Amino acid sequence: MHAKLRDLLITNMLAIVLGIVASGLMLLFLDKNPISAYTVLITSVVRDGYTFADIFVKATPLMFTALAFAFTYKANLYNIGAQGQFYIGAVIAAAASLFLQNILPGWLALIITLFLVIAGSGLWGAFVGFVKARYNSNEFLVSMMSTYVALAIMNYLLRTFLMETKAEYPQTDALLASVWLPRMIPGTRLHIGFLLAVLTCIGVWILLYKTPLGYRIRAVGYNARAAQMAGINAKKLYILAFFISGALAGVAGFTEVNGVQHMLVQGFNPDIGAAGIGIAILANGNPIGIIFAAILFGALKVGGTIMGQMSGIPSSIIELMQGFVMVFVILAYFVRNWLENNREKRKLQKAVV
Repeated sequence: MHAKLRDLLITNMLAIVLGIVASGLMLLFLDKNPISAYTVLITSVVRDGYTFADIFVKATPLMFTALAFAFTYKANLYNIGAQGQFYIGAVIAAAASLFLQNILPGWLALIITLFLVIAGSGLWGAFVGFVKARYNSNEFLVSMMSTYVALAIMNYLLRTFLMETKAEYPQTDALLASVWLPRMIPGTRLHIGFLLAVLTCIGVWILLYKTPLGYRIRAVGYNARAAQMAGINAKKLYILAFFISGALAGVAGFTEVNGVQHMLVQGFNPDIGAAGIGIAILANGNPIGIIFAAILFGALKVGGTIMGQMSGIPSSIIELMQGFVMVFVILAYFVRNWLENNREKRKLQKAVV
């Protein structure tokens, strides 16, 4: 087995185990038996088809937000604003669906809505790439701050133009069933958004590793100056990479609004952008690995929620458990880099001797 792949598998498995162990220690402070709690977690996710399918429902938006981070990461850029791009996509999905649902057939309204989401959230993300290319701004800070702007826009619209007819809560009216994403398995909430997410992961992998554009993006990520000297327009790729990244995060909003919520509610899924970063790091930025990492986090979400309900454990423990796993996953990333650097040093020392 290749050393890098071996390090990736071992460090990630250790990170997950340590995250679960650390969460178990927190349960002891609450006088709860962690073994019993985890037994409930594992058995609950396979207790029936509806719950098991919910794992993939939860994994769907996580795949998109993880791809959003991983895509720019390949160009050595950091998109921390996937949460905001997710909100922009959700706003466009809700607004377009409400407008088109009484005008066009459902399937056509869904297709147009999807394209509007891709265009709108992509342009929102491209702004980060533009200021990076034009003014050499720090994309980390700009993308992070753009999340608060997106959140403010969503909150404003939900209290004005998009507010429900009854005007009681900051949410839209419910979408008609004609613009819901079709269900893949009757009797569950699993919709075709999951299939779309898996195909998108495969498509992004092909784009990054099998096309000239992907090669140029990765070349810029390795060394932007050297890539420019080779004739690659790095600034143009900054904008394009952030456009694609923003569009990916926006589609997560589309799948949540049209596939699960069937309306837009203020403040929903407030941690999906952060979870996407953890998943992307867990998968080492590999789009195919993101599929499995997202399903793992989906299982933790579903099983954790049921564990809290059946074991009397506060719901905050579930979020703490996910947080521990993400912290150790991020630490594993730095451990892999340390191992890789040591390996390269040993190779150089052997070559000198």
